Amino acid sequence: MESGAPAVNVTLRDVAAASGVSVSTASRALDERAPATRSATAARVRAKAEELGYRRNSFASNLRRGQTQTLGVLVPRLSDTVMALMFEEIERAAADRGYFAMVATSGDDPEDEERAVETLLDRNVDGLILATARLDDELPRRLRDRGIAHALVLRTDGVSPSALGDDEAGGYLAVRHLIDLGHRDIAVVTGPSFTSSAIARLAGARNALDEANISPREQWMVAAGYGIENGFSAGESLLNTTGERPTAVFAANDNIALGIIAAAHRYGITIGEDLALVGYNDIPLASRLSTPLSSVRVPLDQIARTAIDLMVNPPKEPQIRKALPTLIPRASSGSLNHA
Repeated sequence: MESGAPAVNVTLRDVAAASGVSVSTASRALDERAPATRSATAARVRAKAEELGYRRNSFASNLRRGQTQTLGVLVPRLSDTVMALMFEEIERAAADRGYFAMVATSGDDPEDEERAVETLLDRNVDGLILATARLDDELPRRLRDRGIAHALVLRTDGVSPSALGDDEAGGYLAVRHLIDLGHRDIAVVTGPSFTSSAIARLAGARNALDEANISPREQWMVAAGYGIENGFSAGESLLNTTGERPTAVFAANDNIALGIIAAAHRYGITIGEDLALVGYNDIPLASRLSTPLSSVRVPLDQIARTAIDLMVNPPKEPQIRKALPTLIPRASSGSLNHA
């Protein structure tokens, strides 16, 4: 082999032999996580490794130590913009801590969730971050019982370490905004009742209504899914009437809001004029709609960093950390006292 030409599949043993040292000495000299030594032997090993074109197999090295520097992330679906954005933030935060994040989806189905988790664990991930927690889900408890490092994001079971937005505060902000605009006939379309996020956003909405002495019409308190189609169905039930209908709607996520916009268009209802609308999560599309959508912004980057911290450095007692949301008012909620 010509000097300086990289060999194929150069091993640590090859580097050790070429350097005249033991394999363990070569390993210590090339371990990037250990403090660099300036000894002549270490320098010789590093120079020889570079000459031979050796690449350290960090996966194998970590696996021998029982670590792979890999995190498993489980989301309901990546077609949901919020979940895709959440994974991107987790991936970025994990990389900053020296971890690689791999994602799996569950479709919000408990059986598929179980299979996905076991598949990730079979890949020897160092821990799990789950955006799939259900209030009726036994999986987080089983992970705790098995001593598997994990953290929940965006949703919580109330026990496992969790990083999420303050959904109750966010629901309050959205409905308080509509009340301040003069609305009293307010509908709330929330997410599935098995999620902590839907329960908390509805609770915050009711707190704002109670504070303003507004008795909500229970038929206008609609439990739906978090998809656009769910918002469309809810919008049809609220707006397809010749009788009284709400003048304002709080949609518990932006996908629901998009569905309501589509339903309003079908019935000739103009968003921001005939109907005020506030969404939740402030996805990138929200500000780019023909009538920009008012929405509650959640700091996904902060939530991701917190989740990584909870998983890498598990607290002695489970912690639920909530990030404060921010209301972003836009044209969809109309102008003050327009109602």
